[in-house]
Amino acid sequence: MQFAAQGEHGPLEYFDYQRSEWAQLRQSVPMTLSEDDLAKLQGINEDVSLSQVVDIYLPLSRLLNLYVKSRQDRREVITNFLGNKQHVPYIIGVSGSVAVGKSTTSRILQALLSRWPEHPKVDIVTTDGFLYPLEELKKRGLIKRKGFPESYDTKALLDFVARLKSGRDVVSAPIYSHLSYDILPEQFVEVRQPDIVILEGLNVLQNRSDFDGNSPRSLISDFLDFTIFVDAEMDLLRRWYIERFLRFRKGAFADPQSYFHSYAQLDQKQATDVASGIWDSINEVNLLENINPTRGHADLILEKGDNHQIQRVRLRK
Repeated sequence: MQFAAQGEHGPLEYFDYQRSEWAQLRQSVPMTLSEDDLAKLQGINEDVSLSQVVDIYLPLSRLLNLYVKSRQDRREVITNFLGNKQHVPYIIGVSGSVAVGKSTTSRILQALLSRWPEHPKVDIVTTDGFLYPLEELKKRGLIKRKGFPESYDTKALLDFVARLKSGRDVVSAPIYSHLSYDILPEQFVEVRQPDIVILEGLNVLQNRSDFDGNSPRSLISDFLDFTIFVDAEMDLLRRWYIERFLRFRKGAFADPQSYFHSYAQLDQKQATDVASGIWDSINEVNLLENINPTRGHADLILEKGDNHQIQRVRLRK
């Protein structure tokens, strides 16, 4: 079956697989994760089963391994010809709504891909680290637009990805704290010549068709080798966000150092109302205006149903 989506230069066609059909593409790829491994990888409000890893993520890791191996082979030819060796990572972009499970998808892929002998070093970088600090967001009047494209230091993010692609030995990225809801001053994560980088973020798939003819000269998507969009219906996303908020209320929000510590004092109904308000006024608006329009740019779409179960996979032709 085929599925059409709108891309930068017109309709894009996708191969459309139900879960059982996609699972057959695993072939003989071995399962390399245990139940304990998986428990450490999944998010606070997700229950990813080993069977889903087998059916969905193992075939995907096989596909990505083939892509990475092909790129490595081509680069080796160029290296032999020019006589100068550069270690340039393969960059996978992972996007989708708040609460859809981007981080879990990224961590599972990291665990599986790092077990392939061709590319044992796989790093995850989240674009959260490139949000403007809270003080800067306040100055720009963007506190209620946090997560929208304009709330990111796009130049710093572009510079980071460009340095990765230039084969630098060490590239640093700022660190974001979900506890303080802010960038940690003078703290950085160092990325040291990985074979693969998984770049996870809300807006990493934006391309020139999203800018009405006024696009910047460079975009993050220009540097991505393969892109994944994690998708779900709006009512599921809203429910997952509220459920996650309620769990945070009893967990991370209870920490006195948490930016959201005041929410820990709310009762169930109050917390549900607050979460609903945040979703309706911020996250849903960002999803409709900025995130969902990039879905058709993805090389692969993972479509989730109830309980975060991936029911369908769409692979661009």
